[in-house]
Amino acid sequence: MKKNIPLIIICFFSFQLIHAQDSSKPASPELLQALANTIDSTKFLAEVSKESCKCIDSISLTNRDNKEIVQDIKKCIDKEVTAYQLSLKLFGSLKATGKNVSISINTNQNSNEYKRYYYEIERWLNDSCASLKRAVSSENKENEYSTSKNPEALKQFDAGVDIMNKNNYAEALPYFKKAVEIDSMFVFAWDNVGLCYRKTNDLDKALEAYSKSLSIDPKGHVPLQNIAIVYEYKKDYDKEIDAYQKLLAIYPDDPEVFYGIGNVYAFYKKDLEKGLDNFCKAYNLYIKLNSPYRVDAEKNINTIYNQMKKDGKEDAFYKILADNNINVNKK
Repeated sequence: MKKNIPLIIICFFSFQLIHAQDSSKPASPELLQALANTIDSTKFLAEVSKESCKCIDSISLTNRDNKEIVQDIKKCIDKEVTAYQLSLKLFGSLKATGKNVSISINTNQNSNEYKRYYYEIERWLNDSCASLKRAVSSENKENEYSTSKNPEALKQFDAGVDIMNKNNYAEALPYFKKAVEIDSMFVFAWDNVGLCYRKTNDLDKALEAYSKSLSIDPKGHVPLQNIAIVYEYKKDYDKEIDAYQKLLAIYPDDPEVFYGIGNVYAFYKKDLEKGLDNFCKAYNLYIKLNSPYRVDAEKNINTIYNQMKKDGKEDAFYKILADNNINVNKK
């Protein structure tokens, strides 16, 4: 398999080769170490992560559910882990000694060392790769009523999607409304009517659109999840939790349920312990599914830790983590 070694490392060793060709002896360890000290190792992460982002951008999102897409995202990250690991270890050995040393590359995906490099790339992508955010939020698996067999309804829908992809939700809305006027059973169009109303803050009409979608497909993941989000916008947090519970009844292994409930308890109801417990459950499920949303749960767990530490509740924090089989070194 071809590995893309970061350009910085290639330039570094090119320097050694040129120096050796232009002199009677190789570059001294002191010179190599001095050069190594001028290199910012964080650039290695940016370079390999950008390659992962390009790979993610090429993933097909058509008629695929989130689990399938997430597995392809994992493959894009895995492709770059070895190159990133090799680059850091080469750089570390040169910076420390200026000499050639034996370097061992860990390819065991279940090892803590491999996961550390993998998660560093994943965190960078979560913060900086728009393609990742688009891919993980995609849910386009078709069923009997998802799409339409009416050419004109599809034409209106596709036009709306083109406009919506430019974040012009108000302009996209009439196209989706026209699509459901033509085909009232067009679930994806109803979901997008709901999304456009939500994005334009017409929350009651968003609920109506999502409810219509569910009347056609009672197991629709998109409307079930988005109804909970609408209630959060309406600041009706009890109804938001009820909506997540309905989603949980149909999709018991969906980490988004626990993440959403955790968000309500921790940041709106100010119940940090219940929030933490739910974020831990989401975190474990994200890892099980290889979902990059793991990073978001991790950030919220850290935020809660900081507050619970301030409140003198560190022991309760670590107990909740232990109850969820999350082992961490105490800070």
